[in-house]
Amino acid sequence: MAERLILIGFMCSGKSTVGRRVADALDWDFVDFDEVIERRTGKRIVDVFRDHGEGFFRGLEAETTREIADRRHVVLAPGGGWVTQPDLVDLLRADSHIVWLRVGPETVLERHGDQAEVERPLLAVDDPLAAVLSMLSEREPLYQVADAVVETDGREIEEIVELVLRSLGHGEPPDPAVGC
Repeated sequence: MAERLILIGFMCSGKSTVGRRVADALDWDFVDFDEVIERRTGKRIVDVFRDHGEGFFRGLEAETTREIADRRHVVLAPGGGWVTQPDLVDLLRADSHIVWLRVGPETVLERHGDQAEVERPLLAVDDPLAAVLSMLSEREPLYQVADAVVETDGREIEEIVELVLRSLGHGEPPDPAVGC
C-alpha cells in the first residue's frame, strides 16, 4: 500500500474536505498546501495572489512540496494548479497514490458560490465560466498522472471519501461503473 495519498484536481473539487476525512479514516496526517502557505505568509491565498502573483504562489507550493517529500502516512491536498509543475509530481511519485477528484465546470461554479467565505483569485474575472473552461482544458491532461479518478459531480462527501479509500485498497473494491 502507498505511504502517501495525494489528492489532485481543480479548485472546488473537494480536495481539502475529502482529504481531512480520508486522513481521519486512515489515522494519517493531513496537509492542506493552502493552509501551510497562509500560515507561512500570514496572508490569505487571495492576498498572496494579489500582492505577489501566481508565480510566487507556485514557488511556495514547490517549497512546501520539497519540505514534505519525506513524510509518510500523510494525505496531501495541493492547489489545483500544482500539477502544472511536473517536477513536483515526480518528487512525490514514489510511495504515493494519486487520486484525481474530477469536477465539471458547472459544479466548480456552483460550489464556489456555496463557499462565499473562500475567495478564489483565479475566478475573480468577468467571465468565470470561460476561465474555468480554459484552465480545465490546460490542466486535465496533467491530472491524468493520477492512479485513480473519482468523479465528484453529484456525489456527497461521504461517497467520495469511500471511493478514495477503495482506490487505496480499503473496503470494497471500486465498482468501475461509479467512476473510480
